[in-house]
Amino acid sequence: MSTRASLSDGDRVDVRGIRVAVVGAGAWGGNHVRAFGRLGPGVLAAVCDPEPKHLAAAAAAVPGIRCTSGLKDLLENGDGVEAVVVSTPSSTHFEVALAALMAGKHVLVEKPLALIAAQAERLVREAASRHLVLMTGHLLLYHPAVRRMKELVDSGELGSVYYLYSQRVNLGQVRRDENALWSLAPHDIAVTLYLLGEEPVDVSARGGSYLQDGIPDVVFLNMRFAGDRMAQVQLSWLDPHKIRRTTVVGSRKMVVFDDMDSLEKLRIYDKGVDRNPGAVPYSDSLTLRWGDVLIPRIKMEEPLVVECRHFLQCIRDGALPLSDGRQGLAVVRILEAAQASMERGGEPVALVAAGEAR
Repeated sequence: MSTRASLSDGDRVDVRGIRVAVVGAGAWGGNHVRAFGRLGPGVLAAVCDPEPKHLAAAAAAVPGIRCTSGLKDLLENGDGVEAVVVSTPSSTHFEVALAALMAGKHVLVEKPLALIAAQAERLVREAASRHLVLMTGHLLLYHPAVRRMKELVDSGELGSVYYLYSQRVNLGQVRRDENALWSLAPHDIAVTLYLLGEEPVDVSARGGSYLQDGIPDVVFLNMRFAGDRMAQVQLSWLDPHKIRRTTVVGSRKMVVFDDMDSLEKLRIYDKGVDRNPGAVPYSDSLTLRWGDVLIPRIKMEEPLVVECRHFLQCIRDGALPLSDGRQGLAVVRILEAAQASMERGGEPVALVAAGEAR
């Protein structure tokens, strides 16, 4: 698998005949059950979950699917299942995904791919050696507005990207098994890597544990890239506002993605600072430019349905997913570095390119 799959329109993708099982049908896994159920009859073949109520809800949502409480039973007697979606608690992602890969199944793992970079690397190697699709559930990469942002960056319409910043804050859901960094940051890290097309050279982070000792519920994460580009991420489940926003500042234009806005997801600002190198004194060489604000029309489709369909398309075509295992590994490596930085009081932690680490 070397060719990167494109994101085709739903009406042009035939995914019939590929049978999928969802492992973990709780809050988010239930959404996977619904999404795969929408992709056509027979696509969702089985659901595995230890909770009878989750199995009952899945069976009601997609009649005729096989329900089981045992992963071993699913993998050994899977009724022709070719692919497994892992939507279990983060601490179990590695062991469940590894078991599915070793059983010869293509695997889509919810974020994060694993909690340790070495484990994520193991999954990447295992999938490659068996010629299986390994995909990470970085949902926002399948959001039509984020894809339009990527087009703006790649086309040069924004000019050179100076920096970007994201805010992912809310009041709740307070977790006890992971901190705000691991719970919330994978989304924004994945989008940052996607937009900039490279990994950072170093990472720094500071966090505050205000509700539970040792579990930061507020985190400020900074990523520094080559060419002095920067990305800042604000994370919190202890905030009066629910904000899901990303801003990209370029030399020519700026763009803001606001996922909480139901109608105007994207705004492009023709604003910036122009340079006149011949001006004297030097301070007069910088002039502010205030142009129009464009709100582009974006054809919306539920990102989770796009993601699930893309997974099946990659299996059908033997292609690399947009959020493949290596992209998931890169996000885990950044999370690890950010965690180490927090534990060192915000000290920057350098990242070695994955190929140089071995």
